[in-house]
Amino acid sequence: MMKKRLFAMLTCALTTIAGANAENHEELPADGQLTEANRLLTEADKEQTEADKEKSTVQLPQWVRNIKFSGYAMLQYQGQDKEGGKENAFNVRLVRAILDGKIGDFDWRIQGQGSLGTGPGTSTMHLIDLYAEWVRYKEFRVKVGQFKRAISFENPTNPITQGWYAYALAINALTGLGDRTGEKSSGGRDIGIQVQGDLFPNASGRRILHYQLGVYNGEGINTKDKDNKKDIIGGLWVMPVKGLRIGAFGWTGTRGQLEMTRLDGTTTTIQSARKNRYAISAEYDKDEYTFRAEYLHSQGLGSQEVMGDKADGWYVFGIVPVIKSKLHAKARYNCYRDSKEWSRAKTMYEVGVNYFFTKNLQINLEYARVNDRTIANKDKHNYNFVDVQLDYRF
Repeated sequence: MMKKRLFAMLTCALTTIAGANAENHEELPADGQLTEANRLLTEADKEQTEADKEKSTVQLPQWVRNIKFSGYAMLQYQGQDKEGGKENAFNVRLVRAILDGKIGDFDWRIQGQGSLGTGPGTSTMHLIDLYAEWVRYKEFRVKVGQFKRAISFENPTNPITQGWYAYALAINALTGLGDRTGEKSSGGRDIGIQVQGDLFPNASGRRILHYQLGVYNGEGINTKDKDNKKDIIGGLWVMPVKGLRIGAFGWTGTRGQLEMTRLDGTTTTIQSARKNRYAISAEYDKDEYTFRAEYLHSQGLGSQEVMGDKADGWYVFGIVPVIKSKLHAKARYNCYRDSKEWSRAKTMYEVGVNYFFTKNLQINLEYARVNDRTIANKDKHNYNFVDVQLDYRF
């Protein structure tokens, strides 16, 4: 660049000197000589300007450029003709905002959720995810913070991709979404540390075995351990063919303080209430066809004495494309027994469709016939339920 500038200046100087020494009747330098000199000066100035711009430009660190902002909202209409609990209402199911990023070998996430408050002055926003995960090796990764518990196939599924009006009844009650122990709704999350990995790649590179093991407070989100005893949750599954998973999970731990309502209406506090649970799971998910079945079992007291110390539940569903990437039809059998007795069983027979206007906007419609044997009036066990949701991502 400096050579070009010097050459241009020298050319102009020589041209000027030649013109001064020439006789008055000599011709001035040719236009081509002046044009070439000006061109070289212009190019040199341009390069200098670009160099100055590069020096003055602030380079953001790579970890800042890796940050991604996203989120979604779920609007809901729900109605039912349940005896003593008729409902017909619009609702904001939830709104979530997400920050994802990467720093070296670590992935991180911060996720907040907003929903309807319970009254004036109540908070409508709370933190649900805050974690970092070391992901250098597929065989061994370490996650620390607040995140999904390592149990079941359905619990880790995002609500907007899960496909139904809500998670299955057993998932809600036994994985910490609305736990039977009375733990506050935690979206299936807790605070702790987890290791996981994928092993044994086949000829195509697809790994056929996954493991995960976590240690958690046992109290749900945004809450310290109340009895200094930790929950241990682990899972293992195999993937023999593409799209198919077959797995099992185990959970042992305690709820620090369980407030149990007795049959006479009084309340008692139980310290370090035991939680022992397991799940057996199977799923096929490929080419927009999704089939899943899970059975969950729990041993440990619930928040009401009538629940006893055992519970179980299961579900099976299928979602299939009617119009690829546009319209899906679905059906689900969904059952939960909060005392592992049929006298305390709730069963839902559900059908519906999901329609995708675009990949970021969808509407889900669902009808269910419900048989709820926890209702005191035996003649009112059955009722109808409808749910419509408009979901969009940003």
